[in-house]
Amino acid sequence: LFCAGRKGGHKGRARQYTSPEEIDAQLQAEKQKAREEEEQEEGSEGATGDPKKEKKSLDSDESDEDDEDYQQKRKGVEGLIDIENPNRVIQTTKKVTQLDLDGPKELSRREREEIEKQKAKERYMKMHLAGKTEQAKADLARLAIIRKQREEAARKKEEERKAKDEAAMAGKRLQSLSLNK
Repeated sequence: LFCAGRKGGHKGRARQYTSPEEIDAQLQAEKQKAREEEEQEEGSEGATGDPKKEKKSLDSDESDEDDEDYQQKRKGVEGLIDIENPNRVIQTTKKVTQLDLDGPKELSRREREEIEKQKAKERYMKMHLAGKTEQAKADLARLAIIRKQREEAARKKEEERKAKDEAAMAGKRLQSLSLNK
């Protein structure tokens, strides 16, 4: 059975089988622990007179028992492992009457950033129109310089036009004086 050049695999080596008697003993121990826990719970709750326990003993087809069965029957290994993940969101169903449509709606990060950006732009435009921003001050200074240059250019044109008019008038006077002679 041993092949030359191959070593035996590790899968069949150290298998240990539990005997049926040991399995029965383990099951009996688990049932005994469950009974003791129930007795302790009944002892502590029996003193207070919990009405839910009394109802359960009276009604065998109670809806609470169905809920317990549903909670115990979990898929896969969920029943074996207790998960306590603080990030896990448990889905809860809400009725239509419980929905709060008038309350403040939770905005996403992008929506919040967009609103903040629009508000900042509006504030900047108000400040800009009031002339309080650096850019507005620079624009106003540039406009003042341009106004002065335009005023000077208009004044020079006016002076040149007056000078031409005076020269033309002087030329006409000379012609009229020369014609009169």
